[in-house]
Amino acid sequence: MVDVTERPGHGEARRASLKRIDRGESVALVFTGRLDADGVARLWTQTLKAAAGARGRPLLYDLSAVSFCDTAGAALLVAAENTHGEPARLTGEAEGLDLLLERVRQALPPPRPGARASARRPAFHPLSLGLAAAAGGIAFLGETVVAGLLVPRRLRMLRPEDLFAVADQAGVRAMPLILLLGFLIGLILAFQSAVPMQAFGAVIYVANLVSISLFRELGPLLAAVILSGRTASAFAAEIGTMKVNEEIDALSTMGIDPVTMLVLPRMIAAVLVMPMLTIGLEIAGLAGMTVVMEIFGFPLAAIVRQVQGAARIGDFTGGLFKAVCFAAVVAAIGCNRGLTTGQGPRAVGVSTTAAVVGGIVATIALDGIFALIFYRLNL
Repeated sequence: MVDVTERPGHGEARRASLKRIDRGESVALVFTGRLDADGVARLWTQTLKAAAGARGRPLLYDLSAVSFCDTAGAALLVAAENTHGEPARLTGEAEGLDLLLERVRQALPPPRPGARASARRPAFHPLSLGLAAAAGGIAFLGETVVAGLLVPRRLRMLRPEDLFAVADQAGVRAMPLILLLGFLIGLILAFQSAVPMQAFGAVIYVANLVSISLFRELGPLLAAVILSGRTASAFAAEIGTMKVNEEIDALSTMGIDPVTMLVLPRMIAAVLVMPMLTIGLEIAGLAGMTVVMEIFGFPLAAIVRQVQGAARIGDFTGGLFKAVCFAAVVAAIGCNRGLTTGQGPRAVGVSTTAAVVGGIVATIALDGIFALIFYRLNL
């Protein structure tokens, strides 16, 4: 028995207690006193614990000694039912209490499926979250493909001004950062490679190393990272803000497909500007490498011939192909995070962070897959 007495100064009529009686095939919870906010607050934990211990057997509420019960008391009884997993049977209840309980049952959310199993065995949250994210990504991919196939019937929803605005934001305004980062990467990579290679008299091969690295890997990869940090985050913030303000719901109500109007222009613009960003980063990286090579005494003509002899056209085109794939994935992740934004003041920030992290992780993972494919195909 769990006996909860009233605080000093209250009468016996306000005494609140709970007694658990094991009747073999069933369990009875005997309540006494006033089931108001004061009594419920002190009986809540004990009641739910007793209801959880009665799982597998019928639950009975004995309310014959209850002098008062309001919605707080009814909420306690319904919460105990949800914890137990099955509706309880009432005995000795006051007139109208069964109707009050029914209204509270309708107002409170029902117990989640599998709640009993999760209470006894904790779920593996990282695995469940990963599977949920994968399922959401596949569903979003399907919606995007369907929207792309239906574009000829929905041309009025695909506005060219949105496409040009996104291309300007993601491409033209990102070019100064791309050039700066590419120049510094080429400069640092060439210098760090030239110092140890100088001991072997092989500094001239720094041009081979930097050019192949930029064309095959660093150019598309770094451009995708910048696209994820600048553009995917902007996509998630813009669409997420619209989701929080219920603007996307308004579009759906008006018969406008949000994927066609909001997602497709952003994905198309990202795919179109990504090759230019990659080429700009590679040219800037070669310029930074040239500065270092000239410092070590190599003329420009020798550097150009070395780059032409080391890099093939397949290295350049393969890098551009990877860059286009990276852009599509990064833009899709940013838009998907925006569309799945929750409610509340922190929702947009959470979606933006998830878009950046997801875009970078997906880019690196996809780059590893491409590296394996190119190796097996001898490209």
